[in-house]
Amino acid sequence: MAAELHVELVAADRSVWSGEATLVIARTTSGDIGVMPGHQPLLGVLESGPVTIRTSEGATVVAAVHGGFISFADDKLSLLAEICELADEIDAQRAERALERAKADDDAAAERRADVRLRAVAVR
Repeated sequence: MAAELHVELVAADRSVWSGEATLVIARTTSGDIGVMPGHQPLLGVLESGPVTIRTSEGATVVAAVHGGFISFADDKLSLLAEICELADEIDAQRAERALERAKADDDAAAERRADVRLRAVAVR
């Protein structure tokens, strides 16, 4: 079994993160999943939620992902997101204001996006 897997985290508009990892945790329509080197091949639909990547160097990369797909085979993991932001790119105060606005406007989709962004910031 390999000690690491190659990860590509891509959004519709850009490549977000690429590198070697020992563990990736993501939310799918079937629930949360952890992928480690040697995992069985998989193909799934990503739900909105934080994605946590434990890099081979021991660092943690967290991203807010809003929909997409996850694919794993031959120790290569692809996360293809509709929208994705690294936690380091998220302004927590702006996300909190967006959450308040979404609640006031009764906008469930905007509320979910803001909540995911805040959860990603909390994990980093």
